[in-house]
Amino acid sequence: MSYADGLLSTGERILYRNKQHPFVFVWGARYTILALVIAFLLFVLQSGVDNDGASGTLRTVLGLATAILFFGGLAVAVWTALRYINQEYVLTNRRVIQVEGVLDRKATDSSLEKINDALLSQSVFGRMFDFGDLTVMTASEGGIEKMKMLRSPIVFKKKMLDAKHDYEVDMERAGWAPTPPIRDGSPAPTDPGAITGSAAVAAAPVAATPGPAPTMSPDDVTRTLANLADLRDRGAISPEDYERKKAELLGRL
Repeated sequence: MSYADGLLSTGERILYRNKQHPFVFVWGARYTILALVIAFLLFVLQSGVDNDGASGTLRTVLGLATAILFFGGLAVAVWTALRYINQEYVLTNRRVIQVEGVLDRKATDSSLEKINDALLSQSVFGRMFDFGDLTVMTASEGGIEKMKMLRSPIVFKKKMLDAKHDYEVDMERAGWAPTPPIRDGSPAPTDPGAITGSAAVAAAPVAATPGPAPTMSPDDVTRTLANLADLRDRGAISPEDYERKKAELLGRL
């Protein structure tokens, strides 16, 4: 079981897993490749140096430098491989999770309801080998911002937007209205004291009197409760939300 599986909440399920393209491992190991090439050149140079006098000292120094570059390069390669293996992007029915780290693990997530869109960027080389950068635009400041060198980014973007759509449809079926806009578009007066007379009366806030909740037929209540139970079983809503909505619906009979 991967680290992301242990982060799932009750009823949350994984829809799709993805990783960075293997080219990111090659790019991360570039210093390893350079160190191994230099170590090989020093080894060849060391083989042509005598063991006597100053030449012997030079041979020892070259041998030590060769060993440091060789084993240091291998250590960097192993660390890069471990980082690549432990890094993944997971799409669930509620959020997108990014997991990274080897010894210290870090998990960042973005809720599907807060995702507005995703910006895909692919170079010519990326289109040839099927990788690219996917920037997730959310309504909050935190969360995943950019997935670099993502493998099959088009597939991931489609699945993420489909999961967001399914989530919103489930919420609408359960009777949850979308969040109201932050601004209603009407301009606010710059000087509250400038409104007088009848205009002030018209602009005064009117207390809204809540009316009785509309009645529902038993069949409508039964269908809505079935949809709510399905959402609860799939983890889209909590059991507390289900019981609260159930009591509200039964009160409309």
